[in-house]
Amino acid sequence: MTDNQLQREKELAAKTAADFVEAGMSVGLGTGTTVACLLPILAARRLSIRCVATSPQTEELARQLGMRVEPFTDVRSLDIAIDGADQIAPDGWLVKGGGAAHTREKLVAITAARFIVIADSSKPVDILNGPLPIELLAFGLGSTLRRLGNVTLRNLPPSPDGGIIGDYHGPLDEPRATATWLSGTPGLIEHGLFPPEMVSTAIIGRGEQVEVRNYPRS
Repeated sequence: MTDNQLQREKELAAKTAADFVEAGMSVGLGTGTTVACLLPILAARRLSIRCVATSPQTEELARQLGMRVEPFTDVRSLDIAIDGADQIAPDGWLVKGGGAAHTREKLVAITAARFIVIADSSKPVDILNGPLPIELLAFGLGSTLRRLGNVTLRNLPPSPDGGIIGDYHGPLDEPRATATWLSGTPGLIEHGLFPPEMVSTAIIGRGEQVEVRNYPRS
């Protein structure tokens, strides 16, 4: 699969997802290359919508396209959120965070009544595998790293919220157990495992078609 073909698949998935957005909605905008395909498609529809962005990059691009982006501080609910994924398992588990925005992405996703994932055909996998993006508190970082074990830190500036971005290299074959353990580790702000009950729909570009996977979101 060439880069051009994958880009075309992203565009097809993004166009399908954009059709779910209606005038008057509040919309969460994710981060990454697939969302970068979504934004001009959504902006071209010129809908009256209110948006929140999961990263400064997404916010800047959305504003350049003339979209209305508001602070997330006082938003209690969203109608829909659309974002990409690094991996999509058959049961709906996701790995996200390649763009280091997984903490904000997870908060926006859980706030939305409907969370739609868009991806090209390289993202579905049979079994999730590492590395898994994580965000860590700078305070007590050495202690947290000792307790987590096999973690590498990325050579990146802190997140917009001051967190340190790294990757966990342990096994992910039991994602729920791993997610529970990571979430219970003091010093870890958030990890990039997204459970299927958070996801409403995955839209995956495959050639010139799209595959739509619906999940019974709780």
